[in-house]
Amino acid sequence: MRRSDIPKAVPGQRIGLLGGSFDPPHGGHVHISKAALARFGLSHVWWLVSPGNPLKREGPAPLEKRLAAARALVDHPRITVTGIEARLGTRYTAETLARLARLYPGVRFTWLMGADNLAQFHRWQDWRGIMGSVPVGVLARPGQRISARMSKAARAYAGHRLPAQSSRALGGAEAPAWCFINVAMSDASSTSIRAAGGWSR
Repeated sequence: MRRSDIPKAVPGQRIGLLGGSFDPPHGGHVHISKAALARFGLSHVWWLVSPGNPLKREGPAPLEKRLAAARALVDHPRITVTGIEARLGTRYTAETLARLARLYPGVRFTWLMGADNLAQFHRWQDWRGIMGSVPVGVLARPGQRISARMSKAARAYAGHRLPAQSSRALGGAEAPAWCFINVAMSDASSTSIRAAGGWSR
């Protein structure tokens, strides 16, 4: 693990965190990162390329392979690819957020996810703790808008939802706060790329 996997940040910065296996990374990840920068009032987006996903049975490709592919794909000055979770030794998002809060005092983090993740967010370890620690930005994906809006998490935190027209305030909002935005989404997916033989583990 390289030292560059511990990115630099200064107090006051608003940084979106896009976690996932990135197995493989693809243009859809770049697309939602750019949308998050523009729509949620963020200064940067960090990709947290995870060692593994506790909700998936099969392990991903080796971390270094996924990091290299992500870095080759990203060409944007405000999007940073990092394997910081492996460096920290954290397995769950709630643990990662707690460690980042200690490592980067004064930095304002926002958790980013696709609408498909919001639909099953209540299955995540300490999902209420996540909602209580950082704002959450949700970006719509094809076919997932209704299930996401009707999800357990969306209903439980309905009173803390920012309207889409106020989305740029999310990066500076106090948790719990979340915002759901519709963006022109790419239909690229890691699953379809693997199924087509475009990526091997």
